[in-house]
Amino acid sequence: MPFEIRPWEAIAENYGCTILLGNGASISISPSFSYASLLQHAAEQHLLPEDAQRLFEFFQTNDFELVLRIVWQASNVNRSLQIPDQRTHAAYVSLRDCLIQTVRDIHPEHDQVSAHLPSIYRFLKRFRTVISLNYDLVVYWAMTHGLDIDDQHAFKDCFVGGGAFDDDWQRFRQPIRGDRSTTLVFYAHGSLVLCRNPVEQELKVHSRDAGLLEAILQLWQSERVVPLFVSEGTWQQKVASIQNSYYLSTVYREVLKSQRDTLVIYGWGFADQDIHLLQRMRDTGINRVAVSVFRGDQAYCNRVFQMIHDTLGAHVEVEFFDSESPGCWTHPAQQGLQPIA
Repeated sequence: MPFEIRPWEAIAENYGCTILLGNGASISISPSFSYASLLQHAAEQHLLPEDAQRLFEFFQTNDFELVLRIVWQASNVNRSLQIPDQRTHAAYVSLRDCLIQTVRDIHPEHDQVSAHLPSIYRFLKRFRTVISLNYDLVVYWAMTHGLDIDDQHAFKDCFVGGGAFDDDWQRFRQPIRGDRSTTLVFYAHGSLVLCRNPVEQELKVHSRDAGLLEAILQLWQSERVVPLFVSEGTWQQKVASIQNSYYLSTVYREVLKSQRDTLVIYGWGFADQDIHLLQRMRDTGINRVAVSVFRGDQAYCNRVFQMIHDTLGAHVEVEFFDSESPGCWTHPAQQGLQPIA
């Protein structure tokens, strides 16, 4: 018997706690995000130099951020100790430039996605917590879109001051300055907007929306920071990378394990390399899950239904909704839906 796939607005009032965003959310905005990996794009476009290929092979990973950070640290150590080693620095520069060009090729500019931001903003603000698995800037741009809207709602990602993460993240749920409700946003696999400096401090890049992408790439080129995101690898490699970051491990240990009664999943393929995230949410109080479905894919519904019951428990009610129905993600609502505070 096929699963019923309902319009989002038919079930939306039952969900307002947590939403998990997968790569399908980004692909719906730009097909350039459909690349299986940044490394694949770099290889197909012949951007990856031979030395860089050897590094990926030696460390047995496809994770651009990990390899770049290792070579960057090695180059900084050699430079600080005045050890002549032009090849290490040259490998870092070529790998960095390869990543910059790859991101430029794949990531749309702000003006190419700006038309979608009002709908995304209205969709996300009904949730108390947004957990994005995507490294791109779409969610961040949707957050900042709301800065010019006087609707008494605030998005917060818990980075403060000079761009550092405040690990007392729960305090940001309290509305301030006349806001009636708040949404906390977390980047479970990092983001282009996040970076590390030479002493491993993790920071958020600040710039005007329209110039943010270029500001990030110029900052990488300056050699003052390296990016902080996990975009490739097996689940074991991803968990290892998460545990090597204070911010990512805080999201993994605390945010994913915090109590919630409902969960919405949008644009996530439930791939084996990411299922550890759902496993972290076991025993957090979830009793109902709504999952987006693209173009009525019943095989996906069958697989997801079983996976959610296996991971979260057979007691969990699973509902499916059309990912292209009014009111969800980039699709304007047919009727006003108020955010749940």
